[in-house]
Amino acid sequence: RAAGLSCAVLDRAAFTRSMLEKLVWICAFMLVGAAHGGCTVGEVEAEHTEEVCDLIRELADAGAEALGVRMDETGVEARLCAYARAVAHFPTAVKEFEWRNGFFLELSQAAMAEGRPDPCPMHTELLVMAGILEHVPDAAAAAS
Repeated sequence: RAAGLSCAVLDRAAFTRSMLEKLVWICAFMLVGAAHGGCTVGEVEAEHTEEVCDLIRELADAGAEALGVRMDETGVEARLCAYARAVAHFPTAVKEFEWRNGFFLELSQAAMAEGRPDPCPMHTELLVMAGILEHVPDAAAAAS
């Protein structure tokens, strides 16, 4: 405050929602870009809009369920695409996999190991397209 900056202290659920939304942005835009040859964030937003929006919704839903929070059901795709336009020149690449996209892959692997459907099938398929996974895991193999 002394420096003229504002600060808001969020409760746990609000912080978790905000953290998840930021995680979804980096995971979705970087993975879609990587799966399409490493284009920029702006190219993902402009040329692969439907694909990235579908992935945003998939990851937001799976992450919210796993973390026990309710996401804002309206506008998450629009907010994340608007941010992408603000940083359109950023290159895409999947980095820091373990705590970014790895979080969602672990959700997929855990669900399939329990005999449930993959909660992030598009994410899993894009990991294969980007060359990060060799193949889409078979649910039966994951369960064994």
